[in-house]
Amino acid sequence: MRVMRILFTAAMLAGSMYAADLKLGLIGTDTSHVIAFTKIFNDPSAPGHVPGARVVAAYKGGSPDIESSRSRVDGYAKELAEKWNVEICQDIKSLVGKVDAVLIESVDGRKHLPQFKEVIAAGKKPVFIDKPLAATLEDAREIHRLAKQAGVPWTSASSLRWYEMATTMKHADTKSVMTWGPGPEEKTHYLDLSWYAIHPVELMYALMGPGCVEVSRTSAADGDMIVGKWKDGRIGSVRTGKPYSDYGALVFRGKTTMQSNPKMRGGYGTMLAELVKFFRDGTLPVPNEETIEIFAFMDAAQKSKEKGGRPVALR
Repeated sequence: MRVMRILFTAAMLAGSMYAADLKLGLIGTDTSHVIAFTKIFNDPSAPGHVPGARVVAAYKGGSPDIESSRSRVDGYAKELAEKWNVEICQDIKSLVGKVDAVLIESVDGRKHLPQFKEVIAAGKKPVFIDKPLAATLEDAREIHRLAKQAGVPWTSASSLRWYEMATTMKHADTKSVMTWGPGPEEKTHYLDLSWYAIHPVELMYALMGPGCVEVSRTSAADGDMIVGKWKDGRIGSVRTGKPYSDYGALVFRGKTTMQSNPKMRGGYGTMLAELVKFFRDGTLPVPNEETIEIFAFMDAAQKSKEKGGRPVALR
């Protein structure tokens, strides 16, 4: 009987933990994602509402040398506070103490490693790091190393992984894939693909899976073509449009070719539901090693660009 009482008490505690909403904290208020994500979490009437979590606190952050950060950080912080009753904290340490999980949303990938270090120092809370994970491969690897060392679970992903073009076009017999999407660049980021072209790069990885060994990149005024060779002989390629283009994918399956429909649906809701699951039980939406390989792919592409398009092995 005593064992049964202990098991029942444990079950009740687990049930109450899952019944309560997770308290989420945002680091960086210089991206539209902070408003979109807060609405999906906090507004039950919002399309794609994700229950089980609420944004309760935010830290502004911001990067004065990036116009899209400088011009938006205060306005989004004000909207979070006034419309969504989110507490604006003065530092990351105080934010971490108020929440169950953290979303690093700073638009500047250079900020993510130092901000992640502050989160680790303040408490071992699970962390989602929005795109780009970092501005360099070295920073991405250091985030991974520090997380392992501290025992802090982390994940990072583009929401395109959960768009219909990714979820309905992925097949085991895929021979090669071509994706395309916007490719504006930010001069402060060494990996120029990480700024925005990371979306079609990650879409390609969602369809191909990891295993790239070599990358070449050809640049033109209206966009770049990046071609990767996988260790099993498959080919994955990404076409970026400058400054902007639509998103799409072609999947080659022997005699069959599939092309995405521009009307295929997508949004943030499915990704955010995956994040709630990750915050609760540690289930990774994307393996950390695959995320790091994506940065190794972009690093090799950058070096190929610098070498005039010569193939470069992933390091």
